[in-house]
Amino acid sequence: MSHAVVEIHPIELIDSELSSVASALASDGAPGIAAVADALGSARRVFVLGAGRSGLALQMTGMRLMHLGLSVHVVGDSTTPAIGEGDVLLVASGSGTTGTIVRAAASARKAGAAVVVITADPDAPVAEGAAAVITVPAAGKLDRSGSISAQYAGSLFEQSVVLVGDAIFHLLWTRSGASADDLWPRHANLE
Repeated sequence: MSHAVVEIHPIELIDSELSSVASALASDGAPGIAAVADALGSARRVFVLGAGRSGLALQMTGMRLMHLGLSVHVVGDSTTPAIGEGDVLLVASGSGTTGTIVRAAASARKAGAAVVVITADPDAPVAEGAAAVITVPAAGKLDRSGSISAQYAGSLFEQSVVLVGDAIFHLLWTRSGASADDLWPRHANLE
């Protein structure tokens, strides 16, 4: 007698994994989210940096912070100025070992900027000397064991960066007292 394998729909799988991350962050990571929001809210300027899909996800956060009225720059854009005192570098790196990101974080700290980190490994080099760290309980891109996530590579981490970024934005927006109508004029109008 053969047993049928019951497969979960991919959307349900992703929803389940993200719900698990959200629950963990709500109970364990709330201080990290609040600390990152505090740092970003008081920054002179915010710089965002991530590699690959993590970087793309973090750019979404940068856009929302700009909608809130913060001065935001994406590291690597041709118009990104030099970072300095009073600035904050927000980085996302699942492994926390990506060379360009670790070096950029060290450079930012040397220039007098604060560094805040979203990572799956709070003991990774990118978190050293960070003003605040949000630890996402997700698999890194090199973890192919399937024990933390059934999704490919760092997908759960990258999805979580969007979730965390929106949580940070929502916290800052709520604190600001601004209405959605107040933020709307900052949306792109050259479309």
